Amino acid sequence: MSKPKTTYFCQNCGAPSAKWIGKCPSCNEWNTYVEEVVHKESKNDRLQLFSGNKNPKQSNKSVLLQDVGLQDFPRIPVPGKELTRVLGGGIVPGSLVLFGGEPGIGKSTLMLQLALRLKNLKILYVSGEESEQQIKMRAERIGVTTENCFILQETNTQNIFQQIVEVEPQLVIIDSIQTLHTSYIDSSPGSVSQVRECAAELLRFAKETNTPVFMIGHITKEGSLAGPKVLEHMVDTVLQFEGDRNHIYRLLRATKNRFGSTNEMGIYEMNGDGLREVTNPSEILITNRDTPTSGVAISATMEGNRPMLIETQALVSSAAYGTPQRSSTGFDLRRLSMLLAVLEKRCGFKLGVKDVFINIAGGIRVEDPGIDLALVCAILSSNEDMPIPQDVCFAGEVGLTGEIRPVNRIEQRISEAEKLGFKKIIVSSYNLKGINVNSYKIKILSAGKMEEVFSLIFG
Repeated sequence: MSKPKTTYFCQNCGAPSAKWIGKCPSCNEWNTYVEEVVHKESKNDRLQLFSGNKNPKQSNKSVLLQDVGLQDFPRIPVPGKELTRVLGGGIVPGSLVLFGGEPGIGKSTLMLQLALRLKNLKILYVSGEESEQQIKMRAERIGVTTENCFILQETNTQNIFQQIVEVEPQLVIIDSIQTLHTSYIDSSPGSVSQVRECAAELLRFAKETNTPVFMIGHITKEGSLAGPKVLEHMVDTVLQFEGDRNHIYRLLRATKNRFGSTNEMGIYEMNGDGLREVTNPSEILITNRDTPTSGVAISATMEGNRPMLIETQALVSSAAYGTPQRSSTGFDLRRLSMLLAVLEKRCGFKLGVKDVFINIAGGIRVEDPGIDLALVCAILSSNEDMPIPQDVCFAGEVGLTGEIRPVNRIEQRISEAEKLGFKKIIVSSYNLKGINVNSYKIKILSAGKMEEVFSLIFG
């Protein structure tokens, strides 16, 4: 009897090694190599389910780029504008999509809603974590019925492919990739080799049969997708489902998309009957107050091609202890430190001995530098205890010299503020080039320095 072949794999990036080493040469992580038994099958071991009449021994030949013919594959329309926007216009046939998120965030709910609402497609929903009864209970809670959704409770890829041959689905959903295992590798489900091999089999199936496949993936405690990094390189699209479980809103982003933009964002609201799309996020991200409150400023931001108005909140107080605290929720803490340094060095506000707390309302995280102006005004408003008028919003980036820098897509930001009933918007004076101010009902104020903004707001 031959000795089983073993190989060491890095649990962080999946790099193999013939022997155990302390530091991975690929990702430079320490103590990540684990020994796994690898069974190399013979040439006739694997069942050629999707190879058709192709000869496995025949190799491809190189062709000239101008001789390559293009085929027009229409996208599969997706019910709902949010997922359609993030995917880039719909589901591409033969694409492999990796869908990740924290536990309990709503990944399975969103994928089941997708399976139930695509009524014209035959869909196979493969679950390795939940029973058929649990999926049925969730489907009844969602309240959508269909006759083309098949449920399969299985974790072995060979059995899954046999069911795929029988059902012949037009869309396959895997929940989740970490629970699958293949018989050709002798290691536990969820290991690096199993995740990589199962994903490779699904990728081969998707490309050869032109069938789209959605894979749900787990998230590590650092917030990245569990498994080897090569998993994200193999797939066509990586979707990230974000949000705080204490809030009802969920954000859907594309961190990788070969068929669309990665700057788009979809917003969902978690209810008792599933996830509901939020078509106008500006209305839910702005708090309606009866009386003006200091430390609150409204900013016009962009998420991809979508303009949004968000509420930035700031609290400035005297430091109760020796070291002043700096805390931010939904905003980069290092950029907050830079803005505070600009206010103290260029504008003369003594904030170095005060505690500063920043919060982006709604539980979302914003990376657009165009909210700098609103954030700085909220800090000054809280510091001076002078409220900002409720009909004023901001759109501008603050530079290191204290100047107000222009932002992109300023026309869409102004139109969104006008649509929501704001009377004034303060922008950079450099953004006024090429803009017809008289074509807007909202009053557009411009400023080049922070001192000008302070005088426009507080007089």
